[in-house]
Amino acid sequence: SLLLAMALSEACPPSCSCRSLGDMKGLHVDCSSRGLREVPALPADTKMLYLQNNSLTTLPPGALDSLSSLEEVQMSDNPWNCDCHILYLKLWLEDVSAPSLANVRCASPAPMRMKPLVQLTGNELGVCKRLLPITCLEFFWRDLTLIAGAIITLILAAWALKVSKKLVCHVKLSRYSAR
Repeated sequence: SLLLAMALSEACPPSCSCRSLGDMKGLHVDCSSRGLREVPALPADTKMLYLQNNSLTTLPPGALDSLSSLEEVQMSDNPWNCDCHILYLKLWLEDVSAPSLANVRCASPAPMRMKPLVQLTGNELGVCKRLLPITCLEFFWRDLTLIAGAIITLILAAWALKVSKKLVCHVKLSRYSAR
């Protein structure tokens, strides 16, 4: 039992409390009401995870992918920022815990305030829409520069050809008139 307690304290994040679920083989990890701004590194054998009532605004993609034995999760009462970056949390909760997803509400941006995350559509995740046109615009300017460069090169080549023909013609004429 001492060995189990030592292993538990090593794996348990300092900002949370953990207890073994005994025969259920896994951990009950309680990180609720700790003022957390980010999710700490969690033990892989976490079965029950409580993160409610913190200051979590976003979740980095992949942050919870290692928790394969998770059965219960609570994430409500956090000031979630529901922009494009919240998509990972939404999809992850859809897979892992639909009831928990139903309790997660957005705090920002203003149009999303108090809206349940589960109700958000792709259109409402505004930044997602904005990412594409910016990239397209960058390609547009790059392509425009390349096209302009090609046109200038062609004009210069045509002008050089015209000048060289005049020059050849002028040389032939001057030779002819010298005879």
